[in-house]
Amino acid sequence: MKPIKKPKTRITGLSAVLLLIFAGLVCTSCSSEELRIKPEVEKNSPQVLLGMNKLKGTGVAGFVKIVDNRPDLIIQTSVDSINFKPEAFQISVENKKITVTGGDATGLMYGLFDIKEQLESGQKTIVAKMESPHLPFRAIKFNLPWMSYRTGEALQLHSETVRDTSFWRAFLDMMAENRFNALTLWSQHPFHYMVKTEKYPEACGFSDEEMAGWKKFWNYIFREAKNRGIETYIVNWNIFVSPEFAKAHSVAEYSINNEYFINLGDTSEIVKDYMRESVKAVIDTYPDLTGLGISHGEGMGGMTPEERQIWMLESIIQGARNASRKIKFIHRIPFSANLGSGGSTSVDVERMTRRSLDTLSCFIGPVMTELKFNWSHAHSTPSLVKVHGGELTDTYWNPLPRNYKLAWMMRNEDFFILRWGQPEFIRKHIAQNVQPYVNGYYVGSECYIPAKDFITALEGTSNKYAFERQWMFYKNWGRLLYNPKTPDSVFEQAFVNLFPEHGKELFEAQKKVSRVPLIVASYWNATWDFTLYSEGMLAMENNKVKLISLAEMAAKEPMEPAYLSIQEFLDNGENSVDGKITPLQLADSVETFCLKALADVEKIEPGKNTDLLYEVSDIRAWSQLGLYFSGKLRAAVNYQKYLNTGEKEFHQKAVQNLEKAAENWRELVVITEKVYQPMPLMHYTHNGGNRYFHWSEVEKEVIDELEWLKNLD
Repeated sequence: MKPIKKPKTRITGLSAVLLLIFAGLVCTSCSSEELRIKPEVEKNSPQVLLGMNKLKGTGVAGFVKIVDNRPDLIIQTSVDSINFKPEAFQISVENKKITVTGGDATGLMYGLFDIKEQLESGQKTIVAKMESPHLPFRAIKFNLPWMSYRTGEALQLHSETVRDTSFWRAFLDMMAENRFNALTLWSQHPFHYMVKTEKYPEACGFSDEEMAGWKKFWNYIFREAKNRGIETYIVNWNIFVSPEFAKAHSVAEYSINNEYFINLGDTSEIVKDYMRESVKAVIDTYPDLTGLGISHGEGMGGMTPEERQIWMLESIIQGARNASRKIKFIHRIPFSANLGSGGSTSVDVERMTRRSLDTLSCFIGPVMTELKFNWSHAHSTPSLVKVHGGELTDTYWNPLPRNYKLAWMMRNEDFFILRWGQPEFIRKHIAQNVQPYVNGYYVGSECYIPAKDFITALEGTSNKYAFERQWMFYKNWGRLLYNPKTPDSVFEQAFVNLFPEHGKELFEAQKKVSRVPLIVASYWNATWDFTLYSEGMLAMENNKVKLISLAEMAAKEPMEPAYLSIQEFLDNGENSVDGKITPLQLADSVETFCLKALADVEKIEPGKNTDLLYEVSDIRAWSQLGLYFSGKLRAAVNYQKYLNTGEKEFHQKAVQNLEKAAENWRELVVITEKVYQPMPLMHYTHNGGNRYFHWSEVEKEVIDELEWLKNLD
């Protein structure tokens, strides 16, 4: 993209002029110690207003102030939709004049955010630059606590927070500043919380007054998202109805108790008609809602893939056709190629689905498909090993589609507590997996809602909501999906802004230890949600979630194609095969970077800074967890050698390895007991009753396994 030449530029849409005076920060000789702003902002642009308001709030150095006269610097903003893509921006600097040009209002907003970021870094000049979105679809996956997928304290405790518009204002601001542009809201059946249809009023259990409150709530989210350049989508599972509708018509009765994994979906004509009416009403009632999404999901057990697709066409898709306006559409790839709902794939189902996708013409295109990258554990290897159900062929992209695009679902079911940031992984993932048929990513969890912070134990943090604890997670994903070339210096500076004396060390240490859950998941080769919880070193065994066992680790075939299994390593005379990373090389690598991270933060004394205490504690916790994994992996190698040979020397080495790992777990407990309380987590309560997770709760399993190994004959 070449810089704009004024004689050939056609300026369209918005224009705004921001007049600034400040202390030598942008090629000026002003001696004032304040940045003084006189805004003249286009009133019809909420995105520019938001960008301007955030710029006013630039207060790291305390130099921002509004004035009405004597402008020393002019910042002019304008939209050029001819030479720039949507969401793109350019910052030009000429003497005392800065021009921010955007492909649209959202691009202008991003440009103003960039100036704010530059000012916060304390640099003395504004740097000219140009950025354009690498991916047009950059979405958050957000599960709702109402008619939620699964039920439990860990999900329902968010109900009040998620209904609070103050929460959404903060969450949407975070999304906009991090360049996310789509919010997908997920529920098994959200429609009776949104509309009371004329044909089926009995489906909605709310009074007219209560329904008015819900409509005000939804309109707020959709409008405020739109004002920040964020599209909104409602995504449901099928086939579910409201509990009231199920009772009134004796249909889909599994919906009454919010069951989610059922053997037979209700395909009766009245359910189909109710779904059509609900979809039509939602689209007509909420003009700021961008689109809907469908799932060939858990409520469709007992149906063939063809029957599921036909049902979708005749119910939800027909309901969208009946509405008064066109919408955008998310079509999730079918989970199962058989009558079950557990997950399977086949080329025949891929071909059938592609035929349907190729002919869907009632939506604002392109239709967006969704594929779970490495099933429920995308934070693993950047190599595509599987999707929901198994391996994938090239059917969806060979030949290249014209009517739809693919987007990867990056499910995070592996870390909810400890802070995470690993830009190298995200850049590599984008480089390997963004092809001409891919237009974006979804990022989010199924079993964790980032709303109420029920995890933090100490008072005095600056975080009000759960998502604010994982601030670097969202910053890494959002900024890199927008521009994968965003340098580490941007993320490092964000740490420096918060912790001036220790920001660089914290960034480098967090980047190191955030590899721990990626390596655990890459090794473990998990499938659905509860088959692995990397942060807790928990996995599924005999349908119960428990500590990853030594025996399973020894027998595991890693998901990462570059990792060598323990058995293959031993069968090859403890040598590598085809240049693959051996288990001992992996253990050494993890130990090395975890010890380095501990050294990075060793001398940081948080004092009364609770935010700093949490950042340091999380780095130390990840490090000890990585050291536990490293020691246990070595123990698993020696354990398998003992099983293969019967030589007691290998048994003794395995015990020594596991003893050291147990010491690391003890240290992990000491670190986290001070800052985190036992908490309800969906993973830990699966088939385990009302259990609360904390690493201290797992320590008995760590000790018991060590005793088992010692007594092994």
